[in-house]
Amino acid sequence: MGYLKRKIDSYLLEWKTRDHLPLLVKGARQVGKTESLKHFGAENYQSLVYVNFVEQPKYKTITRYGYGAEDVVREMSNLDARLRFVPQRTLIVFDEVQEFPDIATTVKFFQIDGRYDVILSGSLLGVHYKKIASLAVGYQEDYEMRSMDFEEYLWARGRDGDFVEMIYSRMKSGSPFSDTELIAVNDLFREYCILGGMPGIVELFVEQGNYQRTLDRQRWIRNYYRADIRKYCESLDQSRVVETYDAVPGLLGRDNKKFQYAAVRRGARSRDYSGCLQWLEDAGLIVRSYAMKFPELPVKGNLDSSMFKVYVPDTGILFSSLDDEIALDFKMNRNIHTYKGGLVENIVAEAFWKAGKPLCYYKRENSTLDMDFFLRTVESLVPVEVKATNEKAKSLTMLIKSDHYPGIKFGIKLIRGNIGVSNGILTFPHFCAFLLPRLLADSPSPFMA
Repeated sequence: MGYLKRKIDSYLLEWKTRDHLPLLVKGARQVGKTESLKHFGAENYQSLVYVNFVEQPKYKTITRYGYGAEDVVREMSNLDARLRFVPQRTLIVFDEVQEFPDIATTVKFFQIDGRYDVILSGSLLGVHYKKIASLAVGYQEDYEMRSMDFEEYLWARGRDGDFVEMIYSRMKSGSPFSDTELIAVNDLFREYCILGGMPGIVELFVEQGNYQRTLDRQRWIRNYYRADIRKYCESLDQSRVVETYDAVPGLLGRDNKKFQYAAVRRGARSRDYSGCLQWLEDAGLIVRSYAMKFPELPVKGNLDSSMFKVYVPDTGILFSSLDDEIALDFKMNRNIHTYKGGLVENIVAEAFWKAGKPLCYYKRENSTLDMDFFLRTVESLVPVEVKATNEKAKSLTMLIKSDHYPGIKFGIKLIRGNIGVSNGILTFPHFCAFLLPRLLADSPSPFMA
C-alpha cells in the first residue's frame, strides 16, 4: 500500500515555509519517523540526501575536517559521488543520530550557511537529548513524533476527515450516534486497541485484512526495545531497567494501578529503581501520570512526584504483552474492560498524551474518591472517569457537587455506550477520548446549557 498519512506531514510543510531552524525529530523506535521524513523530502525537494548512521557507519567520518556546512558536504560527496546538493532545493536528513551525537554540532553551521535544509532524527533521543541539545544550542527546533493516534488510524483505514468530523459534530452537539455509526466506530476502535499505532503493524493489518502476524510483529518490537536498553543504557544496571519495563503491564492489571517498586522486585526501593523509570521515560517507552495533591488549578505545582501511575505509550504494544486468555477475551467478547480496566485506561492515557496533554489523577486517602484523569479548560478543571458501562460515577458526582472543589464545574465519563448528559456529567463512548482536548478548547462548557 502507499504512504500512510501522518500528522507530522502538515507540521513539516509549515516548517519548510517559514524562516526555520534545523529540525530535531525525536520519538521511540518504529513510530514512523524515517518513512515520514523520506516522504516529505521526496515530495517537497529537488534532492533528498539521507544518511543513516546505523546502516552507514562510514558517514561518522564526515566531520573529521571540520563542522562547517561546506566541509561536511564535501566529505559526504567524497563518500558517495551520486549525492546531489542543490542550493535551496536540498533536504539533508541525518537519521539514527543517537549513534553519532556529534553531528548535532554541524546544525549551527548549516543554519548560518543557509543553502540546505537539515533534519536530525533518531530513537532514544530523549536519553541523549541533553548532549545533542548542548551541541546545537539555539540552532534547532524540536518535534516529538509518537505512534499513530486514533485519528491517524482512521485515515489509514480509509476514513477521511469527514468521518472524524462526524464524530466531533456529535460530541459538540451532544447528539447520540446512530446504531450504525456506533457499531462502525466501535469496530474500528477495537482494531486500534489490538493493533496500536505502530505504522508497520497497521500497514500489515490493512494489507492482509486480518491480524495474522501482527502479534508477532508487536512482540518483535518489545524485544527490540529490550535490546536497545542493553545497547544504549550505560549509566544504570541494564537488567534492572529491563525488569522495570517488563513489570509495567502487570501493574496495569491490578485494582490499584499506582506504581509500586515492590511490584518490580520484592524489597525494591525508590533509590534503586527511580533512575530506571526515568531512563525508560526519556527513551519514550513509558508515560507517567502523577497524582494531584488536591483537585484544583493550577495543575503545575500541584503534583506529587512520588506518586504516579505508569502507562505504555502504545496500547497495541501493551496488548501484545497480555496473557493469551485476556487478549482472547477482548478479541472474541469485545470486553474492553478486561484486565481490570487496565487496557481501556491505557488507551485513554495514550489518547491524552498524544494530544499533548499532561497526565494526572487524584485519589483521596482513606476514601473511595478516585479519579482516573483530568483535563482543563481556561477556567475549570475537568475530571474524566473511565467506566466499563454506563454505571454510576460516584467520584465524579462527589467532585462536581461538593463545595470543596469550586474549580470543578462538570465532569466527563467515558463508557461503552453512547453520548449523553446528566447532572453535570457528560458521557461519551471510549473512542471519543482523542477528541476531548479539542472539544474543551473549542467549547469550555460543551452542551451544558
